[in-house]
Amino acid sequence: MDAALLARLQEVRRALGQSLEALTDPEVLADRARYAAAGRRHAELKPVAEAFDAFLAAERDAAEARELAAAEADPAMAGELESMAHDREAEAAALERRLRLMLAPRDPNDEKDVIMEVRAAAGGDEAGIWAGDLFRMYQRYAERHRWAVETLTSSEADSGGFKEIIFAVKGRGAYSRLKFEAGPHRVQRVPRTESQGRIHTSIATVAVLPEVEEVEVQIAEGDLEIDVFRSTGPGGQSVNTTDSAVRITHKPTGLVVTCQDEKSQLQNKAKALRVLRARLYQIEADRRHAEQAADRRSQVGTGERAEKIRTYNYRENRVTDHRIGLTIKRLPEILEGDLDEFVDALTLDDEARRLAESG
Repeated sequence: MDAALLARLQEVRRALGQSLEALTDPEVLADRARYAAAGRRHAELKPVAEAFDAFLAAERDAAEARELAAAEADPAMAGELESMAHDREAEAAALERRLRLMLAPRDPNDEKDVIMEVRAAAGGDEAGIWAGDLFRMYQRYAERHRWAVETLTSSEADSGGFKEIIFAVKGRGAYSRLKFEAGPHRVQRVPRTESQGRIHTSIATVAVLPEVEEVEVQIAEGDLEIDVFRSTGPGGQSVNTTDSAVRITHKPTGLVVTCQDEKSQLQNKAKALRVLRARLYQIEADRRHAEQAADRRSQVGTGERAEKIRTYNYRENRVTDHRIGLTIKRLPEILEGDLDEFVDALTLDDEARRLAESG
């Protein structure tokens, strides 16, 4: 282990001791916010310190076994000691890799709830149907993880599915698992309306935004233009007799959010503000990280057929994630929410990248 990593781990151990002291400090105990922060800090540091202790123990055992093997007259016993040293050295190396990963910068949004946006893109009516299929896939995935799904706003397509649907997923670690779904999803299949049996290609785009608290993104009332109107359904027919639908325009950025699913104007306004806060947070995150675009297009792309992060091919019963080259031939199960094999592989790929960046 290099000196820089060793110094960082020793600092973690010191910080862990400080967090323990804070948790027993009467002043901290009397302040709920400080106590909660100290508890979170302790929970973050403890696994790192425990892994560091395990690493030191493995290195110490390996060195002792090597020393004993060198002094052992019995070749058989010396061989066993050499084997023990080798095993403990391998364990120490694995622990060092794990420690580097644990100290690598983490996504600060991983524990947040998410707001997901699924939109029909290229492909006409079939793209709307496909957007509906993706929404149901994420509903099933959330059910498997016992997460709650709340529809914020939706616009149904005339032929079924959605022109767009925006929904929240609430549950521990939801963002850490769903963030990899952002991007264009391509489907290749024979539409129900296709009489000649020809395969069509359609696209729906997915955006995944961390849901943020009001204190994280403050919006001045003067920056908002709020319009109310009557809710409409597919084809434009009126579905409500009052002006309960709400359209909020954020004047500084030009972002527009419309919510009309609730019968109450206040409820629609509250939901629209949640979506607006998430989008503004993402724009700021894009700016900070110097990504290619300073808006949500960095996630969803243009929606053209040639763009995709994943392809769902019905005829071949396969789903391919193009970012990591993984193909799984279980399309029906995946559309029923069995996404963990993809998510796990993408998580490992992300961890490997962060590990490489950490040096």
